[in-house]
Amino acid sequence: MSNTVYTKNAPDAIGPYSQGMVVGNLVFTSGQIPLDPFTSQIVGETITEQTEQVCKNLDAVLTAAGSSLEKAIKTTCFLQDMNDFAAFNEVYAKYFVNKPARSCVAVKTLPKNVLVEVEVIAEK
Repeated sequence: MSNTVYTKNAPDAIGPYSQGMVVGNLVFTSGQIPLDPFTSQIVGETITEQTEQVCKNLDAVLTAAGSSLEKAIKTTCFLQDMNDFAAFNEVYAKYFVNKPARSCVAVKTLPKNVLVEVEVIAEK
């Protein structure tokens, strides 16, 4: 059985999906982009600013699901430009201190033309 995750402290989904799902003892977040949850505006113009907001959004979804960033076991990270990898890693490392398994790929375009999107699988 699964349960849908919703919090007003993370942006509403911009399509036909939920912010996350809890299945058993696992939480699966949808990819989070750097939207302000209260204005739906893109936060920041740099990879550093946008990654900070993405991590805050992920933290809010995981908290709503009864989990946390510290319980992350796998992340998938999407960058618009792999030249941003080092700056992205600096911010990412502050939030994912337990060093979960990770994939990081460059993609041609992300929703709303943002620079970064991250999704998480975490233990509850």
